Amino acid sequence: MNWYLKVLQQYAIFSGRAGRKEFWMFVLFNLIISIALSVINSIMGTWGIIGGIYALLVLIPALAVSARRLHDVGKSGWMLLVGFIPLIGAIWLIVLWASEGQPGSNQYGQQSNE
Repeated sequence: MNWYLKVLQQYAIFSGRAGRKEFWMFVLFNLIISIALSVINSIMGTWGIIGGIYALLVLIPALAVSARRLHDVGKSGWMLLVGFIPLIGAIWLIVLWASEGQPGSNQYGQQSNE
């Protein structure tokens, strides 16, 4: 849970680096919360309004941590735009996000403490 809160505290910070653990723990907690909100939406019959509001609230932190994760592997945050290429783009981003970060420092800063 601390990793999720750390990302939310760095709401719109696109600079720096994010390790694999920070990124994937955020993704995991985000998925769990989204599933819980979907269940609540279906019980209440709100047509996904609660989930939609949540998705809008975490959009910027999700983009920021994704860009910082790409920085950790030595890529620009603009590489997120590769995700717009159908199928191949999403697969390439997952490969980059799962890759080990560059040891030491790179042009984006010091290696994060996983």
